[in-house]
Amino acid sequence: MDQSRLSDHLLGLVLALLILAPSAAQALSGDGDKVVARIVTFGGACEKCDLSGRRLSGAQILGANFAGAALIGSDMRSVRVLGANFSGADLSRADLTDAEMVGANFSNANLSNARLRGVQARGTTFNSATMVKADLRDTEAQGANFAHADLSNAQLNDTSLQGATLSRADGRGASFRDAALQGANLTSGRFERAIFVDSSLDGAVLNGGQFDGADFRDASLHKTALYGADLTGARNLGQDQIDEACSNSTTRLPKGLVAKTCRGAAIRWVPRPPAPPAPPRP
Repeated sequence: MDQSRLSDHLLGLVLALLILAPSAAQALSGDGDKVVARIVTFGGACEKCDLSGRRLSGAQILGANFAGAALIGSDMRSVRVLGANFSGADLSRADLTDAEMVGANFSNANLSNARLRGVQARGTTFNSATMVKADLRDTEAQGANFAHADLSNAQLNDTSLQGATLSRADGRGASFRDAALQGANLTSGRFERAIFVDSSLDGAVLNGGQFDGADFRDASLHKTALYGADLTGARNLGQDQIDEACSNSTTRLPKGLVAKTCRGAAIRWVPRPPAPPAPPRP
């Protein structure tokens, strides 16, 4: 084993031991003693580690490699994930409530039934991730990448997804109620039976998407691109909304609605780059 591989291996062992070991403060404290809160920072490599069910709440994970790791049902509330790699990791049923993610990679990860409520995930990658029935309510995911992700039956109510990529995503049965989707890319996605009630899709691209049974009640579609989209079975979609959107003869609409060409320049939303992470606190 060369020196660099040995170094990564040792870092991974140290990381695993730190996570698996009981808190020293708890071990030394007696009944009634208060345990002083502290912030634990992890780095290094822990590929394919089994950390299922572990308590990692409040930890800082900086540049660590958790590719292929098992974190099933782990408590990761309020963690800070900065530049870390969780590609292919199993985080099913994990609790990441109020987590902060900057430059993190969750490509091909399993986040089914995971709790990501209130997460800040601007610019984070969830490409091809499995997120079936995941709870992403109140999450800020501006500019995040959900391309090819499985979001079927996921909860994305009140989520900020401006400029996000959801191309070829599976959002069947997902709820985007009150979600901000301005400038988002939903090209060729599967959104049958999805809920877009009171959502803002201004300037979004829905070209080639499938929306049979999707509910668009009171959704805003100003300059929304609908070319090639199948909205034949969409519910609560009115002519006033279509008049605001950009459609043509390739757009399939419910009976009685007429496609309207787009007037003026389409809205373009350019996401701001995520702020650089703050230095770790001692």
